[in-house]
Amino acid sequence: MNKAVIGAVAALVIAVAAGAGFWFGQQRTPRSPDAVASDGQPAAKGNTAGGPAGGVTVEAVKVAKASLPQTITTVGSLRSDESVTLRPEVAGRISAIQFQEGQRVAKGAMLVRLDPAINDAEVQQARANLTLAKSKFDRSVDLAKSNFISGQAKDEAENNLKVAEAALKLAEARAAKMEIRAPFSGIIGLRSVSLGDYVKEGADMVNLEAIDPLKVDFRVPEMYMRQVQVGQPLSIQLDSFPGKTFEGRVFAVNPLLDAAGRSVVIRAQVRNADTSLRPGMFARVKLVTKDAQDALVVPEQALVPQGEDQFVYKVVDGKATRTKILVGQRRDGMVEVVSGVTPDDLIVTAGQLKLRDGMPVRVAAAEVAPDSAATSRLDRPASAKAESASAPAKPGATSAVSPKS
Repeated sequence: MNKAVIGAVAALVIAVAAGAGFWFGQQRTPRSPDAVASDGQPAAKGNTAGGPAGGVTVEAVKVAKASLPQTITTVGSLRSDESVTLRPEVAGRISAIQFQEGQRVAKGAMLVRLDPAINDAEVQQARANLTLAKSKFDRSVDLAKSNFISGQAKDEAENNLKVAEAALKLAEARAAKMEIRAPFSGIIGLRSVSLGDYVKEGADMVNLEAIDPLKVDFRVPEMYMRQVQVGQPLSIQLDSFPGKTFEGRVFAVNPLLDAAGRSVVIRAQVRNADTSLRPGMFARVKLVTKDAQDALVVPEQALVPQGEDQFVYKVVDGKATRTKILVGQRRDGMVEVVSGVTPDDLIVTAGQLKLRDGMPVRVAAAEVAPDSAATSRLDRPASAKAESASAPAKPGATSAVSPKS
């Protein structure tokens, strides 16, 4: 009797366990989109992409216009517009120094005079010989008219007169070289001679520099040779003047390439009215080769690279459209788009990695509001950009870029 009761209880437990297992299995089995609900109506279909009913949620911005000049950055050196080291053409003893080191001098100003005593005596001797030769020539002319002398004697007198004239010019030229004058206006340097020094021909005495304007010599790789032209603007920055920029313009391009570095030597001019810049300074040069005032730009995170090509996703009629683009410059987190987009296009900037061409999308913001600061930062100085980067973001702000006004 006890065995029968125990068997009945065991059978009941097994039956209850089997029913519970079947019920839990039914609850865990997913229903198909076409399953019928308990009220007899078809069940509502869910988003097969795993996102919300409106499509994949993404962030997007409008293509912006910005001033994005194309530049080449390199380094160079400042040079004097004119530079010369004054040297005497004749030997002599310095009798006068008529300048102060570091002062401005005008063209033609007397700088150094050598002792002219010997040269003055040579000039006087030449003048005396010329006077005598002229007198002999005049008498020979009168005598030749009366046939008292031959024609040969007259010719010899005329030749002696010409020789005396040439000798006087030579003596005067030597005497003039005893005075060293400024060949152009500029600033005199530091002299290496003193009063009373005897200098030989070609000895260095002092340098003269014309520094307004200044020349800037720099090099660019030969791959940029076709982009460089005379008249292009540039700016330079120097360690001696932090935060200050000096403007200039290209005025010459060397037709000969440097074979050692395969580079093009370029020369520009920079105004230096206050003479604060000096020859020999190291300069950081930014050459503007193309001034793009209305360049189309998008945030750099919008790019979807594939091999050597770049793509973006446009939002067109609520769907993602994969578009190949040609990019240009990259600056401050923005990328210039040369072709492939228009100013009215809406470009996905976040969530594009889970997109496919033609997939429905939903932009996170109901309306993408332009952000006027996004493009203005491309033209601001580095200090202003650093300040904007450190400022906290405003709540609810979008990443959209506004067109340039």
